[in-house]
Amino acid sequence: MTEETPMPLEGIRVIDIATVLGAPVAATMLAEFGAEVIKVEEPETGDLLRQFGQPVDGVPLQWLQEARNKKSVTLDLRSPEGQGLLKRMLETADVLVENFRPGTLEKWGLGYDLLSAINPGLVVLHITGYGRTGPYAHKGSFDRVASAFAGLTETSGFPDGPPVRQSFALADYLAASYGAFAVMTALYHRDLRGGTGQEIDLALYEGILRSSESMLTVYKKLGHVRTRQGNGNPGVVPAGQYLTRDNRHVVVHAGTDALWARLAPLLGGGALDPALKASAGRKAAGPAVDAMLAGWVAGLDAADLLARLDRAGIPAERLNTVADIAEDPHIRLRNILEWDDPRIGPVSMIDVVPKLSKTPGRVRWTGPDKGAHNAEVYGAMGLDAPEIERLKTKKVI
Repeated sequence: MTEETPMPLEGIRVIDIATVLGAPVAATMLAEFGAEVIKVEEPETGDLLRQFGQPVDGVPLQWLQEARNKKSVTLDLRSPEGQGLLKRMLETADVLVENFRPGTLEKWGLGYDLLSAINPGLVVLHITGYGRTGPYAHKGSFDRVASAFAGLTETSGFPDGPPVRQSFALADYLAASYGAFAVMTALYHRDLRGGTGQEIDLALYEGILRSSESMLTVYKKLGHVRTRQGNGNPGVVPAGQYLTRDNRHVVVHAGTDALWARLAPLLGGGALDPALKASAGRKAAGPAVDAMLAGWVAGLDAADLLARLDRAGIPAERLNTVADIAEDPHIRLRNILEWDDPRIGPVSMIDVVPKLSKTPGRVRWTGPDKGAHNAEVYGAMGLDAPEIERLKTKKVI
């Protein structure tokens, strides 16, 4: 694909007034496939994400990736003039993305009823802590809180230890993915089904809740409360994490009957017992089966182990550090984008996901400086240079 190849979401205009992290990343995902995304930032502090993570020469590295392809304008949404300017932006927008607590936009005179009257085709994505309905709708949240509420934290860790928070902001990024999907569904309904705009109500915890397998169904039907299992899974044997001779942790999954048939000859000995051929037999002998695999793994270096398992067609991988990820030939080919940023020079980031064969997404620029597109965006709205300067002096923009 060349730079001239049209991108699939060209012509879609998104106004992003959200901050940290799920809702803005949903807008970034749309921007990666060609949508024009205007990022609205508070004039003094800018987006809160600018304050997170490690900066280089004053440029926050996380911002470079998570705000890429966006145009940044500054605007004080708490001021009447700022609210008026946002309404003018939304007259020609397709999507508004926000994550204020329910009632905030209404307090500012920016509720959906008013905005849809201005622009009936507007799709509004709300990503809030607990959604816009229910007894907890008024509460705020962050990824850590959402993970706890949805049951992920309580079930993570070892049985004899405290619950453990997952390393990444999984609630935020799942919410971003569901949010971007919901926006595209709403636009499809509007543009191909003759519908109008609509609101999308997504809670930060709901992506994790939807990913919790059948935990709730099993509990309601059988009364089973899922607890911390460490690195094992009693329902899939063997599948776990093991330590190699050269002190590397690896994960091996041979829990299906077909995979066990490939692994058992490598282990030899008791692994060849016919009683272990079927999953039910391996589950019944779970600790013994796991011990067999752990003992075999402990006698091999990681590279040799993984080569043997690969030849046998058994899914396995070492536990990568970020240093491993940076040098892995597969990830480097598929997933790492090397970028020369004019402010801080060469920078590596994760490339666009997923990959489309005919209309792939691409990165056009990294996260911009605060207010970098004020002149472009406000000029296109009919504001001349003196008016833009007046608004800047008043700290409206």
